[in-house]
Amino acid sequence: MISDTSCNLASLDPYVPSAENPWNVSKINHLYRRVAFGATKTQVIDALNQNNPSALVDSLIDEAIALVPTAAPEWAFWNRDQFEAAEMANEDNDINFYQDEGKRQMIYDFVQNGLRDRLTLFWSNHFVTEDQSYRSPAYQYQYYNLLQFHSLGDFRQFVYDIGISSAMLVYLNGDENTRDRPNENYARELYELFTLGVDNGYNENDIIETAKAITGWVETNDIPWGPITFNPGQFSNDTKDIFGQTANFGYYGLGSPDDVIAHLFAQRETLIANFICGKLYAYFVSPTCNEAIVAEMAQTFIANNFQIAPVLRQLFKSEHFFDQEAIGAIIKSPIDLFVTHFKQLNFESPPTLATLNSLLGRTTTIGQEVLNPIDVEGWQGDEDWISPDYLIGRWEGIQSIINTFYSQNQTQFSDFLNGLPIGTLADGFVNNTLQGEQVNIVVKAILDYFLPRGLEDQTLFDEALAIFKEFYPENYYEPDAVAPILWTLDLSGVPDQFYALLSHIDELPEFQLK
Repeated sequence: MISDTSCNLASLDPYVPSAENPWNVSKINHLYRRVAFGATKTQVIDALNQNNPSALVDSLIDEAIALVPTAAPEWAFWNRDQFEAAEMANEDNDINFYQDEGKRQMIYDFVQNGLRDRLTLFWSNHFVTEDQSYRSPAYQYQYYNLLQFHSLGDFRQFVYDIGISSAMLVYLNGDENTRDRPNENYARELYELFTLGVDNGYNENDIIETAKAITGWVETNDIPWGPITFNPGQFSNDTKDIFGQTANFGYYGLGSPDDVIAHLFAQRETLIANFICGKLYAYFVSPTCNEAIVAEMAQTFIANNFQIAPVLRQLFKSEHFFDQEAIGAIIKSPIDLFVTHFKQLNFESPPTLATLNSLLGRTTTIGQEVLNPIDVEGWQGDEDWISPDYLIGRWEGIQSIINTFYSQNQTQFSDFLNGLPIGTLADGFVNNTLQGEQVNIVVKAILDYFLPRGLEDQTLFDEALAIFKEFYPENYYEPDAVAPILWTLDLSGVPDQFYALLSHIDELPEFQLK
């Protein structure tokens, strides 16, 4: 994951806008595409007016910290008998019905919220479970709630709590881990995937002994899909040797020196910090990691007792994050592709049930079903997202969103253009005083808004311009020509022009990046 080959040489010093490096639409959309799921036009304009990226980052993080987890549905703690009773009362309400209800809620939270739910998605692909493995919709909700609650908080406590969550206990066989038959599945992934990385700071004996330390979380009181609790009689109450130290390690709480998670963080804090910060960097900045930057982030992580938020404040405010090399450096996941485009257009707020079902179905079809990654290592992302099997589905899915909005209300397409910011606040906005050959300004503003770096190739720009202009004769764009009217935003065909250009943008390679 870590590499010295990054071309982004900017530092973690705060980015301060200047004449040479201004705060503009590109940087604002870059921030919102990475730390949330895009921004509405109003949010972009507000950010331009504020002209203070550090203050904006603080507000986004503060809002995420203050946001309470999603309210529990009525079935959040049902056992299997209760779900089966509900299905008998209404045969449509089977297990899939409740699982889908939870997933629709997650998509809704992506659209409505920002960083907290971006991180919830990130952590769901770090502390991986597959809901088709444990099946219980109640476990699914409890797991989701835990991800939201800890998303910007204490990572040590996060690791502790996730290990005894019902979804994880079932998924990695912790509910079968007894003193007489220790199961090593969770212990192995605790080190390999969740805290240290593959073959990094542990050995096979550490895994064996750690498995013994987390025995006993097996008690269900014969209630299928009920709470899984600790049974002292099934705990391996013996001395264990972990990382070269011996004690009767167990799950005692982080205040105990003999707690297995407290011991892990005490003995391997630098390795943990570098591993987690490397994953955060790859997710939020670039899949090509800068080792020096990750090391600085890790120092911040340790200095703040493994609190997540301070690391993100440092990263998101930095010159490094806003460097041109970081913009457009990540391939959009299916959720990024569909949810972000939906959010940026903001033609429907809040999303309807039909929209949520559509977004959930389309992201699932092209490889990203929320709460059900492909395996314990999670979605690998990057070029996996644009395989030939998925690319047509990406095009068709975005086109479907555009078509739906267009069929509902064409006027909103021209309304979107009116007031669209052009570059920086000083550059102004698209409005109906632009006419004739100034159509170039409008098209550039659209391309700069929806593509991370706009269209830098003149030939490609000219092609996009021609698609936008083709609805009116050429003399509408020539101020010196004899024409009945010059082109402006007031013309009735402007929604068709914007629709056509959006349809073209959808299939550009640049649109697949964020």
